[in-house]
Amino acid sequence: MIGLTVFWTVAVLALLIVIHELGHFWAAKRKGVLVYEFAVGIGPRLGAVRRGETEYTLRLLPLGGFVRMAGMQPGEEGLEKVPVERRFLERPLADRVSIITAGPLMNVVLAVLLFALVFAVVGVPQPVPVVADVEQGYPAAEAGLRPGDRIVAIDGRAVDDWGDVVTTVQEAADRTLAITVEREGRQLTLRVTPRPDPSRPGTGVIGIRPKLETLRTGIIEALRLGALHTLRVAAGFVLALINLVTGQGGIDVMGPVGIGQQIGEAARVGLSQVILLAAVLSANLALVNLLPIPALDGGRLLFLAVEGVRGRPVDPEQENLVHFLGFALLMLLAIFITYRDILRLNGS
Repeated sequence: MIGLTVFWTVAVLALLIVIHELGHFWAAKRKGVLVYEFAVGIGPRLGAVRRGETEYTLRLLPLGGFVRMAGMQPGEEGLEKVPVERRFLERPLADRVSIITAGPLMNVVLAVLLFALVFAVVGVPQPVPVVADVEQGYPAAEAGLRPGDRIVAIDGRAVDDWGDVVTTVQEAADRTLAITVEREGRQLTLRVTPRPDPSRPGTGVIGIRPKLETLRTGIIEALRLGALHTLRVAAGFVLALINLVTGQGGIDVMGPVGIGQQIGEAARVGLSQVILLAAVLSANLALVNLLPIPALDGGRLLFLAVEGVRGRPVDPEQENLVHFLGFALLMLLAIFITYRDILRLNGS
């Protein structure tokens, strides 16, 4: 089981990183910027291959990646051999903004596509108005409802989905309902009186559970649902940030160990849960990267915004120093979060 967790953790993190860096890479190439290296991971190299003018490398720690472009570092060796128009810092401000934002944007697109993949291909278990289980001692059992009964109407009103059953029953505490079911090719009408639910005062309960069926949608509907769920993830992230800033709550930050634990738990449930978790992580990665923190895309965008206001760029050496310090702090934070995740796994 540990091997399965490690496999899915590496696979999901690699997918998110590669897609993110591909965004930067594609945008840089499109704007004519020379790309020296496309790296997956950080730290020592494990392997490299060169294709054309770009070297593609795999590095030891799957905690990120980078696209190394010409002209990003002051005093860069060999920069004099690169045409001015192919240097990152010499490109117009709009080009540099598009290159930086392309990474997070690709993660947003990936989140939409992963959600859509689940809805259209893998399918999502959904409750349908078919009785899967009847609890003894409850009104449904006393009225004669059986597993396998398909509920087609309540009080003469057609039932389209399980939500119709739940809503009607909850609103009918101590009131008798005429429930029409389809059983073995014929229809029966049973009279059921929901009892008050002690755990939810004012609502009725009859003691049945729905059957779960794997439902799939068309491509267009799947993309719509994918975009909607991505927006919901983004809204939740923004709300958590607002609560953090206003002191009304916090964000439960996890490192690779905590994320790996979640991915492992999702893998034990099924492939659809792994894909859904990857979609959520991809959307969150996009938003985290857009935060105005040095070394992240949002920090670079902040410097570009300052340049736009001032009319001239910030000194590259000063900017790189800020990003270096920010990266160092992020690494220290990552170590602390990983340590906390390990303590949490050990129950400390």
